[in-house]
Amino acid sequence: MKKILIISSFLFLAILNKLQAQSDVLMTTILSGVKDSVANMVLAKPDIFRYQLIYTQINRDKNGVPHFTNYRLNVDPATYFNPASMVKMPLAFLSLEKLHELNIRGIDKYTPMKFDSSYQRQVAMITDSTAENKKPSMAHFIKRAFLISENDPYNRMYQFIGQQQINKKLIEKGYSSTKITRQFMGFTEDQNRHTNGISFLGSDDKVLLNLPPQHNKDSFQFGKPILIGEAHINSKNELIKSPFDFTRHNNISLEDMQKMLQAVIFPLSVPSISRFNMKEEDRLFLLKYLSQYPSETDFPNYDPSVFYDSYVKFFFYDSTHTMPKNIRVFNKVGWAYGFLTDVSYILDTLNNVDYMLSATVYVNSDGVVNDSKYDEETVGLPFLKQIGTAFYQYELSRNRKYKPVLKNQVKQYDLKNKHDSRIPIKVVDN
Repeated sequence: MKKILIISSFLFLAILNKLQAQSDVLMTTILSGVKDSVANMVLAKPDIFRYQLIYTQINRDKNGVPHFTNYRLNVDPATYFNPASMVKMPLAFLSLEKLHELNIRGIDKYTPMKFDSSYQRQVAMITDSTAENKKPSMAHFIKRAFLISENDPYNRMYQFIGQQQINKKLIEKGYSSTKITRQFMGFTEDQNRHTNGISFLGSDDKVLLNLPPQHNKDSFQFGKPILIGEAHINSKNELIKSPFDFTRHNNISLEDMQKMLQAVIFPLSVPSISRFNMKEEDRLFLLKYLSQYPSETDFPNYDPSVFYDSYVKFFFYDSTHTMPKNIRVFNKVGWAYGFLTDVSYILDTLNNVDYMLSATVYVNSDGVVNDSKYDEETVGLPFLKQIGTAFYQYELSRNRKYKPVLKNQVKQYDLKNKHDSRIPIKVVDN
């Protein structure tokens, strides 16, 4: 029996190595078409730029059922990257799941909300000046979190779900790398464990439901220290000549984020345990605002010269700040501490092409973390744009046994009022 187990282990490892070799060959073949010097510099130095890439090929059978194959390059859950705003994506999914599971008549994503302040440094919220009705709601938080990646909506979703349930739910769904431990408010660990009391209000401001403040008493297992950089700026704006400690920061692997997005766009393609329990109309709402542009949106009224259509579409980011009319990108991005990440589903209904692409890269040439001096514009964004172009061109050229006729699941996007006289929003916290 022992010999059989040893032989089985060797066979399993051999199969894994073969699959990884095949994955590496395809990825490097596609990337060999990249001619940009900056992108090639990054590709040549994976240890310095800490990049990870996942390309998800989608092939449909004769019945039109999509099948997914992941190809990876330098993907390693043990190689930390700061997810930054990427954490807004699972919280949006979980928020709609919680609303669905509350199952209270008259309460949905559009129901006005009020946030109390019941613990140290918490911030109350009773109005939202960017909403059409000036009232906070989960629908509007999700729009703001997806359209240009605003931070306060993330905090409000975190407060609604609660730190304990965020982590418990995602781990139960199989996203085992997840540790979402903090809001974007500079709180202490204790303060992040406490969340606000929340009320849902009717049209006459009558309270429909009170949710009490939550306190997470669970412990986190953080593992070995995660130290990055040569120096860092501390909370007192002092230069400290030692690495920055990310051990207790938010953490989700690139593979888990790719799977989360796939679970919402193609729920039947993942195991039932990994899906998010929500109404179909809520799922389509998510798809709409994962792919809608600021230029199509009245509320919030973002200034298109600042928040242009490719603002959070890193794989299509270029100097024109426009997006191809035949392409929709359903995605979430994150950027902080020199890390840039994009997890995307790309749909081209003109050429009948769709695929997923996920990438993260670290661009911090001075080695100082938290100094707000990173190489995003000169290295990170050009790299992601070149990567995006390489895989899109490959998708246009590759043969498919059964060529699909693709349609966007989103039937209608919003239409911006061109005669709107309001002063557009130019500055946000994101």
